[in-house]
Amino acid sequence: MKFVISHLSKSYGMHQVLVDADYTFEEGKIYGLLGRNGAGKTTLFNCLNSDIEYNSGRFFFKEGEKEEEAGPDDIGYVLSTPTVPEFLTGREFLKFFIDIHSDIIKEKKSIDEYMDYVKIPEETRDRLMKDYSHGTKNKMQMLVNIIAGPRLMLLDEPLTSLDVVVAEEMKDILRNNKDGRVLIFSTHLLDIALDLCDEIILLNHGRLELVDKENLDNDDFKNKIIEALKDAENS
Repeated sequence: MKFVISHLSKSYGMHQVLVDADYTFEEGKIYGLLGRNGAGKTTLFNCLNSDIEYNSGRFFFKEGEKEEEAGPDDIGYVLSTPTVPEFLTGREFLKFFIDIHSDIIKEKKSIDEYMDYVKIPEETRDRLMKDYSHGTKNKMQMLVNIIAGPRLMLLDEPLTSLDVVVAEEMKDILRNNKDGRVLIFSTHLLDIALDLCDEIILLNHGRLELVDKENLDNDDFKNKIIEALKDAENS
């Protein structure tokens, strides 16, 4: 299975954010979408998630010669700032989510098994999520996307503001859940992309460009990427 972005363009007035963006993503890989703040990473994700309209182009799943448009259940979106119903406990939220998505969940487990998987502390499971730390809210957001099992997961800077331990736990969760799906992980930090991702895509002047990770050992090439990121921020 592949996920194809084909000639995708998006502008706000005279400001062109995405310019004929093209790329083919393969299942079983974590792709790092690299770009400085303001380069258009969130705009791209919002287009793919149908949160905003785009000007032209398309995106679709492809198996062999068969093309299939992406539906709501095909895409999971993990925001940089976790959005969870803070008036519910973690346990109540998971039960509600599992109940309303029971028809699409392929491998059902108990609530405690799910929480164990992402290392939600037992003493917090029956507390209101408004009292959860940023990292724990982020894990809950990640968990419901894993349970739903979308073919494409969009992760918008999910490691931002996490402590080192939680960030490493989140990386392990992503590595363990890339089989059978495409994961696109946006970041403005090159080191995180190198550590976590199988391939790195640079969003530069509205276009998607493959970065050869082997060349990143070359200082000249690495400096070229950094300069491109600076240009993207200032454009």
